[in-house]
Amino acid sequence: MTKFLPVGIQNFKKMITGDFLYVDKTRYIYEMIRPPQGFYFLARPRRFGKSLLVSTLSCLFEGQRDLFKNLWIDQARREWKKYPVVKIDFSRISMTSPEKLEQSLLARIVQLSEAHGIRNSGRLLPDCFATFLTQLAEKYDESVVILADEYDKPLIEHLGKGKTHLSIAKENRDILKQFFGVLKAEDVSAVLRFVFITGISRFARVSIFSDLNNLNDISMQEKYDGIMGYTEAELLCCFESNINQLSEKLNLGKEEVIRKIRDWYDGYRFTNSETSVYNPFSVIKLFDADKFDNYWFETATPSFLINLIKEQDYPVADIENLALSKERFSVYELDDLELEPLLFQTGYITIRHYDDILYHLGYPNREVKTSFLSYLYNRLVRLKDRRLRDTYRRLHVCLNEERTEDFVNAVKSILASIPYVQIANQGEDYYHTVFYLMLSASGISAHTEVLTSHGRADIAVEFDDKVYIIELKCNRSAKQAIRQILEKKYYEKYLEDGRRIWLMGINFDTAKRTISDWQCGSLDDYLPSTGSGAGPWTGLQTPSGSLSLMHMGRPLSLPKGHSIFM
Repeated sequence: MTKFLPVGIQNFKKMITGDFLYVDKTRYIYEMIRPPQGFYFLARPRRFGKSLLVSTLSCLFEGQRDLFKNLWIDQARREWKKYPVVKIDFSRISMTSPEKLEQSLLARIVQLSEAHGIRNSGRLLPDCFATFLTQLAEKYDESVVILADEYDKPLIEHLGKGKTHLSIAKENRDILKQFFGVLKAEDVSAVLRFVFITGISRFARVSIFSDLNNLNDISMQEKYDGIMGYTEAELLCCFESNINQLSEKLNLGKEEVIRKIRDWYDGYRFTNSETSVYNPFSVIKLFDADKFDNYWFETATPSFLINLIKEQDYPVADIENLALSKERFSVYELDDLELEPLLFQTGYITIRHYDDILYHLGYPNREVKTSFLSYLYNRLVRLKDRRLRDTYRRLHVCLNEERTEDFVNAVKSILASIPYVQIANQGEDYYHTVFYLMLSASGISAHTEVLTSHGRADIAVEFDDKVYIIELKCNRSAKQAIRQILEKKYYEKYLEDGRRIWLMGINFDTAKRTISDWQCGSLDDYLPSTGSGAGPWTGLQTPSGSLSLMHMGRPLSLPKGHSIFM
């Protein structure tokens, strides 16, 4: 019998007893709980299963073995002792001010003390917390388990909202440092069996947990590469019936459905390992709705990231080609927030590969890239005529159907609707960013600054049967853009894959705030010797006969022997 899909279920006991599908992650859990004492920290994006993992750990340490029947850990673990478990969900703690954060945490500890029949006279938060933990261990004559979920909520809630909120975040950080600092005290540490702290980011890890020398950060450790999210093996095994159902619903072959799921929702890598994982929330929603859509992003709108991008005037087109050293992932300070590590921790970019020196990062999949850049486009490109806001969605169709003139006219319409105060006096970087956002937000597979052996092309747009290589210029000419593509041989990397190659040069006139000049033609038109995957051309003169290409949307013919480059 097919199990129910766990849409919105984050409680392990409810998942198991309600006959919901649970993807077994207990072998990773066993790795954590094997030592007699363990202090762990794990950062993952929202909606990746952190709360479910906390709930699973709670049931395990409470000795509820029946819930783990037929799971991997049931055979591996011999001891099913019951421990007192302390769970603190920071998403349910008041955090609008430092005073409310401290009062709310204090109230939570008092509430827990009363629930266990413990008299707690501590009036200050650290004293109250320490008293509760030591007396809890004494009452049950057993060491204590602490599970903290969304520890960084009191900080993230105030990011990207100006100086006042940043000041609140800093004071909240100091309160959290005092609170978690209790765990390092000798009398408290001695009564702890297991500590697990999880959240979205590591930016407060150094300052908040600096005194916890035994805190093991497993966020980027290879042996925990699949602790959250679904590996491909788990997807194919646990969701086989759902894949078959989706295949029938969409009238697509099973392999094609799997390829689409991979394209939309796979690609997350949090360690040096080659293992990638699927977004678990999106996969569940996909099978529940039988429809490909942007599920995760709708529940994880990154408003504070957008604010940081605007505050730092960050070059958006650079996001998909980042390279960071390992040290950049461990330095997170509220006074000097670095956007790139935050984008990684929040799930908007991921590890593509690691060359033993640098981590090369990019968007994990179609869902994230299209949704994120569409969100950026609608907030960074403010249009006077809101009816044109969705014009960018036509760009995908125009290029796919090779209607280049319609494509250019759509871009012109968008540029014309940008308020003067926003677009006036902007340079090449601005036009490049707006153009890139238009393309990517439309769902086009657009890659900026594509590396070739001869340099970097501005933008490559890929379809199953064709590739557009686009070079952008400002206050120059489309002819110069085409010339650069040909001279630098940006097309070479695509010669062997069988797709038709289009070259497009676009020139923006910044005074008139529009496209003043453009050319588009197939590579075979420009260089017939490259047809059908032939080797690179050798000369700059046109072959015998005339050369057919598009200029400003009209056919342009060059006379016999005339140079393409003038």
